[in-house]
Amino acid sequence: MKNILFLTGTRADFGKIKSLIEVVEQAAAFTPYVFVTGMHLQHTYGYTLVEIERCGFSNVYTFENHTDETTMDLTLAKTITGLSEYVKICNPDLIVIHGDRVEALAGAIVGSLNNILVAHIEGGEVSGTIDELIRHATSKMSHVHFVSNAEAKRRLMQMGELEDAIFEIGSPDVDVMFSKNLPDLETVKSYYEIPFNQYAIVMFHPVTTEFEDMERYAHAFVDALLKDTHNYVVIFPNNDLGSKAILQAYERLKGNSRFRVFPSLRFEYFLTLLKHADFIIGNSSAGVREAPYYGVPVINIGSRQNNRVSHTDIVNVNYETVTISEALLTIATKTCKNSTPSFGTGQSADLFLKTLNQTELWHLNHQKQFRDI
Repeated sequence: MKNILFLTGTRADFGKIKSLIEVVEQAAAFTPYVFVTGMHLQHTYGYTLVEIERCGFSNVYTFENHTDETTMDLTLAKTITGLSEYVKICNPDLIVIHGDRVEALAGAIVGSLNNILVAHIEGGEVSGTIDELIRHATSKMSHVHFVSNAEAKRRLMQMGELEDAIFEIGSPDVDVMFSKNLPDLETVKSYYEIPFNQYAIVMFHPVTTEFEDMERYAHAFVDALLKDTHNYVVIFPNNDLGSKAILQAYERLKGNSRFRVFPSLRFEYFLTLLKHADFIIGNSSAGVREAPYYGVPVINIGSRQNNRVSHTDIVNVNYETVTISEALLTIATKTCKNSTPSFGTGQSADLFLKTLNQTELWHLNHQKQFRDI
């Protein structure tokens, strides 16, 4: 019996790893543990621990890593402290982390410095912000890589990672995207009291490297939304530095019948809303990854998703109100085809479990090696 510890700090990374936790929960050879921290425990962002508890996982542990300073370095330090204490309790054989958040980096640091295997989900990808530095640093501190596609695998090998430690399983959220268990649209609209027959989705996150400009960016964005005529389902940003400026700008939407604003949405419910949306606007990875799978048009604002996978159906604009407004005039008439899958076909959980069952995985050298090209 091997203990697998999953770390989650946001609604986004939980959506990515949920299917992986579920498949491990059902496997007799493994015992899953879930370390819950970050945004999940913040009431401002919907206290999404509730959504994790609904899943009924066997071993869920919570740790508050939020600091009043809201700086990423202090969050990293606090997460390391809490996770270091917990690994001594659950004795994991493998720590599973996802993506490019400081919580993931904390997981990689704690694992590698405690001689515990670390598996990184969706390493080898690129973006346009500090997130990319965190993602690559996390990959270098990890022993095993579960990547979304061949391009990500190639990048990790370029970074000196061993090919034998890289496993291409696709993006785990695709498992959920095409699940037969997604709720229907009317159920979702009733649950969240969304009255619109037609609507678009707003997801706009702070860019930490452009912190000084975030207030101006957020107000220009809201100006464009208020000048527009579409109905919108607005979802709060993540809690990175600059999020307060966005939340303050969203105060201007209160009382406007064209807007329904939510701190967070259940992942499956969000996917149903996305699937039926007229378009999505903002700078979320949901626009450059999930939306094209559903054939939903996208307005991508600013630099946050620079260098991410792009499609001809994605309209890229700057932060100015006039350019956002111009895109809004034509986006709803844009017809899109579902994209050719580039992040897997919905079998990530099965491939993940298959890899865990391979003896070779557990014999990987804990002492990281560098492979010269």
